[in-house]
Amino acid sequence: MKNLANPFLQFFLLWVSIHGFAQNNNNVAKAIDGLFASYNENTPGVAVAVVKNGTIVFKKGYGQATLEYDVPITSQTIFHAASVSKQFTAFAIYLLEKDGQISFDDNVRAYFPELPDYGKIIKIKHLLSHTSGLRDQWALLTLAGWSLEDVITTEQILDLAYNQKELNFEPGTAFGYCNTSYTLLAKLVEKISGQSFAEFTKQQIFEPLQMDHTQFHDDHQKVVKNRAYSYEFKNGGYSKKELNYSNVGPTSLFTTVEDLAKWANNYDNPVVGDKKLIRRFNRVSTFENGEAVVYRQTQKDTLYHAKGQLIWNHKGHRLMSHGGHDAGFRAFLARFPDDGLTIITLSNDEHYDILKKGFEIADTYLNEERSKKENQDLLPKSKSTTAFKNNIKEFMGSYASEELKTTYEVLYENDALVLKHHRLGHMKLAQQGEATFTGSNYFNFQLTFLKEKGKVTGFSISNFGVKNLMFAKIDS
Repeated sequence: MKNLANPFLQFFLLWVSIHGFAQNNNNVAKAIDGLFASYNENTPGVAVAVVKNGTIVFKKGYGQATLEYDVPITSQTIFHAASVSKQFTAFAIYLLEKDGQISFDDNVRAYFPELPDYGKIIKIKHLLSHTSGLRDQWALLTLAGWSLEDVITTEQILDLAYNQKELNFEPGTAFGYCNTSYTLLAKLVEKISGQSFAEFTKQQIFEPLQMDHTQFHDDHQKVVKNRAYSYEFKNGGYSKKELNYSNVGPTSLFTTVEDLAKWANNYDNPVVGDKKLIRRFNRVSTFENGEAVVYRQTQKDTLYHAKGQLIWNHKGHRLMSHGGHDAGFRAFLARFPDDGLTIITLSNDEHYDILKKGFEIADTYLNEERSKKENQDLLPKSKSTTAFKNNIKEFMGSYASEELKTTYEVLYENDALVLKHHRLGHMKLAQQGEATFTGSNYFNFQLTFLKEKGKVTGFSISNFGVKNLMFAKIDS
């Protein structure tokens, strides 16, 4: 009986194991379906892939890729991945460095003599770590009166960057998120390789990894089959959010969740690069003094920067991630290296909550109780209203910037100052100090009027990617 019982027992245990695994997977799938129950045939949506120990254990699409033609989202739908692009751009630079074609300590002006000599050396490693001090391209463009739905090319961005007379800070001494740096890195790859950036990454990264549905989209008019378009809900319905970038490096990666799963697996089992390169790539970036580059710090956690990735923790689990947002596209790639887990979501819904949904998916696999403590608010607490004594009408007039080749008018309307631009329209200014005001176009900004001998001579304006850009008052 013993010899007969053993095979039966082994079969029974195997059946229980398989049945239990299938049941668990079914429960997880239902939980994820519940997270995206609001997406249907009348909405944009999201594609999801979950990778566990190198294998895709869940993949599915919710909602529509194109509302115009009722095309549903699948795990093979192609999305614009926005700033998730940056780790691919950085990796391309690491491949060139591995082959001895560049050094991370090279002076960027050796490759781009058109950049002004700021008196301080900007190195390639500064571009990689957002410590260059260069002004951000989107911040500059919006201050110059551009719409982010305009056709925007790399050449236009570089022309603007080459015309900037000052840095935000001394290179290697501070962190300032800078898309301009990654435009320069992509251009650097072209200068060294003699190929377009799209072709270099295709041959050196995407083809070896069999990422057959991935490309850097360097022509906004190029036809891409099976792609999603992005949408925003407003005025009671969905409207399309246009994206016309012909700019690669900081953005413009077109990809699928299935292809990004192959990329995530390359970190653990390198096909492109090797384990030594991956270890270096995953290290936290450093300032010139050797200290770690901090992307953001809260009472709950510190987020470190590492070449297109953020290194932090989710409920005690080490996490390497990056998100992206352009037009209505939202992208999230999160790797939990100690857990063998990767969560990937790509969305064409402007209102999709990247972190919340991504971590809710992760928690179904990490099997831990969700922390009740919310992230700390990073914005300063609002101050009590102050009565200012100065006459703000003295700031009225026209102001011009040679660097941006644009002008603004400061008007007085309804007991407040208004900043007027021929393309951006009227932007109400809120007074924060005797000569300091805040406002918003695409990004929040701070504006400080300047005086000499009691006469208003201009103003300086700053936003997230530009510090103290000068406008001179035009004498009427």
